[in-house]
Parts: sequence; C-alpha cells; structure tokens
Amino acid sequence: MRTYANPVIGGFHPDPSVCRVGEDYYAVCSSFEYFPGVPLFHSRDLVHWRQIGNVLDRPGQWYATDGTPASGGIYAPTIRYHDGRFHVITTDVGGRGNFLVSSDRPHGPWSDPVPIALEGIDPDLAWDDDGSCWCAVSGVRVARIDPETGAVLEGPIPVWSGTGMQHPEAPHLYRVGEWWYLMVAEGGTAHGHSVSIARARSPRGPYEAAPANPILSHRSTDLPIQSTGHADLVSAPDGTWWMLLLATRPRGYFPEFHVLGRETFLTPVEWVDGWPRVGPVRERHPAPAAWRPVEPPPVRDDFDTADLAPHWISPRRRPDGSWSLKERPGWLTLTATGDTLDRPGHTFVGRRQQHHDCRVAVRVDPGPGRGGLSVRMDEAHHYDIEIGSGTVSVLARIGPVRQCLARHRVASGEVTLTVDICTADVLPPTVIAEGQEGAGVRAGGPDTITFSLGGSAPVRLAGLDGRYLSTQVATGFTGRVIGMYATEGTVAFDWFDYEPAEGDDR
Repeated sequence: MRTYANPVIGGFHPDPSVCRVGEDYYAVCSSFEYFPGVPLFHSRDLVHWRQIGNVLDRPGQWYATDGTPASGGIYAPTIRYHDGRFHVITTDVGGRGNFLVSSDRPHGPWSDPVPIALEGIDPDLAWDDDGSCWCAVSGVRVARIDPETGAVLEGPIPVWSGTGMQHPEAPHLYRVGEWWYLMVAEGGTAHGHSVSIARARSPRGPYEAAPANPILSHRSTDLPIQSTGHADLVSAPDGTWWMLLLATRPRGYFPEFHVLGRETFLTPVEWVDGWPRVGPVRERHPAPAAWRPVEPPPVRDDFDTADLAPHWISPRRRPDGSWSLKERPGWLTLTATGDTLDRPGHTFVGRRQQHHDCRVAVRVDPGPGRGGLSVRMDEAHHYDIEIGSGTVSVLARIGPVRQCLARHRVASGEVTLTVDICTADVLPPTVIAEGQEGAGVRAGGPDTITFSLGGSAPVRLAGLDGRYLSTQVATGFTGRVIGMYATEGTVAFDWFDYEPAEGDDR
C-alpha cells in the first residue's frame, strides 16, 4: 500500500486552508510579519505541494512597519473558489484588520485588499445556494457580507463557541448535504489544541455539537505529532474526505522544543452518522487515490532568474534598493538598510527551515561590506555567521545577551559559509576563540547548529544548542528562517544551498 509522510508542507506553514477546483488543490498559510505574505501552494493529490506564489506580493497590498512585532501581521487566511474566482480572506493583526483579495487565476495577480468591517481573527468564507456570502470569525460569530465592497449586510451573529475550552477560533463553514457544518479550533494553539464541530440547517444556527467532540486532539498523548488543530476540510474527486491541519513535532528533553514552527499535516476523514470522524494524525498514512509527485526543489539557487523564487521572505518588507538580481548578474546583492539584526529595519532574505536535519551554505563576496548567514526566530533570537573586514565571526543573540563565540581571519575575496543542523544529544566542542575548544556538554535541546567556514579545508567555528532558537524560548507563532543579510554596505551572494539530510522525505 502506498503511503505518504507527514508533514506534507514542512516548516513554518501554519493555519492551512485548502480548496479544490476540479482535480487541482490550492492551499494557503499564515505568514505573520514576513513579506511577501500568504504563501500559496498547488497540488494534484493533497500530498505533493509546490509553492506557486504569494497572495500578498506587493507593498500596495500589505507590508509591515518597524513597529509590527514578531508574530504580528498576517494571521490565518482562508482560500475559497466561487463563481469562477478565487478569494482569500485574512487578518492583518495590529494593522487594517480583516480584508479580502481575489483573482481569476491562482497565480495572480491578486486584487487590492477589500476591508471587511468585522472584529475578530481567522475569517472564513462560504456561499449559500442563493449567492449569499457568509463570513465567520473567531468567537464564533457569522455575518452575511458583500465580498465586492466588504459591507456587512447582516450580523455578526453569535452562533457557537465550541465545547467550552479557551480560544474558540479558526471557524470554517461547510455546506454538506442538507446541513451546515461549523468546524472550529479550541484549547489554544499549543498542547491543548483541538478540533470540534457542530451543525445546523442554516448558517445562522441554531447549532448542535457533535457528540464525539473534540473530533481531533493529541493533548496528553505521547504521539510524536502534537498541537493538532486549526483544520480545514476538503473532498477529493473520488468522494473521499481529507483534513489539512497544523501541528508541531517537538524534540529534545522535557519540556521538549519545536523549532520549525507549526507545520501543515494531512489526515483522512470518514463520515459516520452525519459527522466527520478523524483518527490520530500519524507520521505515515495510506495515500489518497491520486498520486501526482512533483519535482523536488533544487538544492541550489544560483540567482540567475529575473526574480526571486516565491519561498524567499523578508521580515516586514523588502524595499526597492535593498536587493537586486541585476546589479551583478548571477548574484543576489543585498544593501544594508540597518546596522544590526537585533532591531527591525535590516536587510534579510531567507527561507523557512523545513527539515530537522539539513545543511545550508552560501558563497559570499562581502567586498567592503558586512553580512552573512543567519538562523533566525526574531530580532532577539538568532545565530549568525558573518564576514566583514577580513574576519569571519559566529554571533549569538539570545534575549538580552549578544555574544561573539568565534573569530577566524580570512583573505579578501569570496568565502563559503555553512550551517549544519542536526538532532543530537551531545553538544560538540565549541570553538570559543581562535584555536581554543570548550568541553562537550549535554545539549538537552532539539538539535545542534554548527557553523563552519567552507573551502578545500573546512574550518568548524562553533556548535550551538538549538533550544534557544525554539518557540518555547523565543515565544511567538513562527519558526526558524535561515537567510542572507547585510548590515554594512553591499554584500553579494553567488549561490545559496539548502539540502535536507539524506533519508528525510518530508
């Protein structure tokens, strides 16, 4: 029997929403403070996904200011297809609130935002047989809206707030047969996360709760997948039903740490006595009938295209003049807009870490500038390998503490900087100054992050405990992002490699 591996979209891709158009599936996820926002994926089988763009891909639609905190910005989008047009509704937390964009094509261009005058987060869209458009928000309340103008035509109406757990949110309305189903997340997005459902004859209610609520939760279990919730349902052409949801994969010793953020998982759904039934979410499941693999992304980005690939993101915004693929053809050049990664406003272009064990490397020409490669959670939690003024340094920022852990002199010109991330129980000896090593200690965290200077004779500079770049330490809703930066002058990058460890098929 063919099986698939979870997660189906690895790394910091939380709050998934999915719709089907014929044999094609489209999914979106939260992006928070990162620009471009709302990554958009395509699949033909629900298992193999390819990012085809970002819904919010120009500053005229959305960008964050320096005052937007880490884990602020764009929350929990919903994607739906109706009457020949795609719609995505989402929330700009701390900004314009709820808004909707639309497009005739999933690849875009997507429209300018239409504000929706409803309080609450995690907005949803559903259409009735008479063409009425319904929007549900956290709480949970529903309202009839005009998606063209954003006007609220009726409501909001309080309908159902789950089974009594905290934070009833992520509502999704579905018309299945003669019933309207309202599915919500509750219990918070951490270990208590769960999915519950109710049904009514009308979007307005009254709703009756499923007798087996919550229909999904991994709380108080020893399963390797935790924090299951914030789900969306979709039917396949063969009549089977499936659920996309977020979950985490914690590692290390108690209390365990997850570093990739909340990821997107897939699990089968059965309908029994008029209610969806969901079993535990496993690392492997029997696959859907359709099986349409896609080519894995290349290990190397040579920066020889006209624009950046859609998986490249930047904190808050990516202003013109801070980056270029034309200034030095075949290279990505970054121009500093801030002198430190410790404050908003810096120049950074990165991608999500999607595998627990991976290697990242860049070929960089710093010229007279300063920059390098950073493993980032936020401004107060990042590890960096940096080159400038003929010295390669390894820097760690953990909360209020910033420390240089290693320095190594290099000749002028191009160098290769490498980061290796692997699961380990022992933190290897760390070079704390040139030519000196400290004793290995038990890490206890989820992984070890090792920084090296590449070349014909690689030089390992430092190995750091990964727990300090985890959600449990940094807090927030995002995961690690690994990327290139410039904090002085202009720094050029010839290529960027991201390579999962051998045998990791996620």
